[in-house]
Amino acid sequence: MSNYNPLPVSFIRGEGSWLIDNQGDRYLDALSGIAVCGLGHSHPFLSKIIEDQSANLIHTSNIYQIPMQEELAKKLVNYSGMDNVFFCNSGAEANEAAIKLARLYASEKKVSNPTIIVMENSFHGRTLATLSATGSARVHKGFEPLVSGFKHVPYNDVEALESVVQKEKHIIAILVEPIQGEGGIIVPKKDYLKKIRSICDENNLLMIIDEVQTGMCRTGKWFAFQHENILPDIITIAKALGNGVPVGACLARGESSKLFQPGSHGSTFGGSPFVSRVALAVIDILETNKMDEYAAKLGSYLLNNFRNSLEGLQGVVDIRGKGLMIGIELEKECSNLVKKALENKLLINVTSGNVIRLLPPLIMSEKEADQVVSILTDVLKKHLL
Repeated sequence: MSNYNPLPVSFIRGEGSWLIDNQGDRYLDALSGIAVCGLGHSHPFLSKIIEDQSANLIHTSNIYQIPMQEELAKKLVNYSGMDNVFFCNSGAEANEAAIKLARLYASEKKVSNPTIIVMENSFHGRTLATLSATGSARVHKGFEPLVSGFKHVPYNDVEALESVVQKEKHIIAILVEPIQGEGGIIVPKKDYLKKIRSICDENNLLMIIDEVQTGMCRTGKWFAFQHENILPDIITIAKALGNGVPVGACLARGESSKLFQPGSHGSTFGGSPFVSRVALAVIDILETNKMDEYAAKLGSYLLNNFRNSLEGLQGVVDIRGKGLMIGIELEKECSNLVKKALENKLLINVTSGNVIRLLPPLIMSEKEADQVVSILTDVLKKHLL
């Protein structure tokens, strides 16, 4: 099916921050498979783990106990402050689980027609429920009628959020991205999440944070909500947790962590021995190398270098980000820059039409970061001048 419009390049091998195509040409990867390969390509320790585990045991199903899944859950609970974990295969599935937890929470509270507040310009997945939660008309188009039970409000607008909570009946949860990724690397005002936490506490609402793109050290913390020193009720993760091996998770604490019971939700492949061991290895590397601290340092380095190299360049609206999640907003639509960068052996992405999105691997060196800045600055100067 014609779901995708792939670029004219085929990669056959990866080495750290680099991808090599079938002609032997090397490309510097500043996208990481859209925030998936946080530890780069062909990481030697991960490759050994994958080889070893595939030779021992790949799948059994959750009919049986899976010790490595339990160990992985303990690790994630430790770093997130949550209580329990449900494993699945993707970010969309993790968000589906979160939505189902909110519905069960409403049922426990005897709330009929429950509604989850979600944000305009957000992205939560492509399943029917998660695309309904997503705040994008483009994503919705052709899939109506959408799943009911979602109310969209402007992102980064606490007053609008409070107004809806006060006026609308049947609100049971607020679902929010700590930084909008697909929406254009939108970093909210300081204390935005803290204020949402207060609204949820005052109104007995669940606070659900979608950390699918921001989680696993990308923003300079293990999870982006930790920048504001709060604890949500539910968080969702995927992408970088498996470094390319499909794995997702929905984590919860308190009352919401006890809502799923045998038979209420499940996943055939979720948390298999194979993905659990790989995810454990990913966490081990992140821990050992203090990748949260390194991502914060390298992210600041990249932001400062971009601001210096693009200072005064007409057509550049804003350069923003947190950790290794960086957006360069331009005045005009710039999707053509993806091919221009590709021609210069750099992999980038454009989201929201006019925002260059950079999601480099967490293991990228300063020298490689300098190359990203140099190549992209040249491309932008040729495009904008």
